[in-house]
Amino acid sequence: MKTALLVIDVQMALAHEDATGTERSCPEAENNIASLLAKFRADGAPVLHIHHHGTDPDDPFHPDAPGVAVQPVAAPVKGEPVIIKTGSSGFVGTPLQGILEEAGVERVVLCGATANHCVESTTRSAADLGFRPVYASDAVWTYGITGPDGTAHRASQIHSVSMATLEGEIAQVRSTSDILSM
Repeated sequence: MKTALLVIDVQMALAHEDATGTERSCPEAENNIASLLAKFRADGAPVLHIHHHGTDPDDPFHPDAPGVAVQPVAAPVKGEPVIIKTGSSGFVGTPLQGILEEAGVERVVLCGATANHCVESTTRSAADLGFRPVYASDAVWTYGITGPDGTAHRASQIHSVSMATLEGEIAQVRSTSDILSM
């Protein structure tokens, strides 16, 4: 089964967020993303990069903001497509589906940020489109959030809930080591 790696939103806006000391899940995510990239590249498997470009000039992901730059650990190499999105899912309003179909991809491994936003949205879209998603549980991360009722949710809780809602019905949720041995 032809498998592609989708590296989602590993951009400097998130590194800037980390630098402020914001609580986040999965501190090993970037190392695991590097391992996935190394394996897919060594195997000659497709690697695609999905980058967020905010439309609000105050958005840290706006094309004119320093946060839009890619973190070095996830920098594309020559020949790896870069898909620009302005919403949550990497499939909506982008050529991603066509690129994958043209390459004969049947399964996608998803990693990046954040676990409960763009990676989860792209995972759900991939499942709806028949791409058999594998969500890399330790190659994604997220941040704590406060709900509309004022309840604070820790980053580790959000990460866990994201995995729990995807596992089985929508995606296979697997560790990087399991994915590398697939």
